[in-house]
Amino acid sequence: MVAARMCHDAAASTVGDALMLKGIDPLLGPDLLRVLAAMGHGDEIVIADANFPAEANARRLVRLDGVDATRAAEAILSVLPLDEYVDAPAAVMAVVENPDAEVPIVAEFRRIAAVAHRQPVTFERVERFAFYERARRAFAIVATGERRPYGNLVLTKGVL
Repeated sequence: MVAARMCHDAAASTVGDALMLKGIDPLLGPDLLRVLAAMGHGDEIVIADANFPAEANARRLVRLDGVDATRAAEAILSVLPLDEYVDAPAAVMAVVENPDAEVPIVAEFRRIAAVAHRQPVTFERVERFAFYERARRAFAIVATGERRPYGNLVLTKGVL
């Protein structure tokens, strides 16, 4: 038992109760990592802002309270390949009464996705109630503490 514990300590370090893995963003805890690993090609995950009805719409819910949506997107996209076989592997909620408008957080999502994917990523704008319906069909919803309006993002998983 002592040898096993020493081996464990040499392979990974712990901070509080959180296990730290090499190369894995510390924001990606065991629940979120399990969801991301269980997703298949073409499955979607929603990163939702604090106002989004995540609890009411989620098949699987992961909470990242206190974390903004852009930070959650960075962490998720550090391990999630985007689908290259669809026209738009990312989607955002269209602004009500001005669907062609792009709010500042969407520009941040675009930048984060482009950096993670190493090229520009096509985004689709989805009408509010159609976005809710899409979220209901998503593999999982990650509820964040994002306070900025329209801080919601759908990502479609690709293959490695």
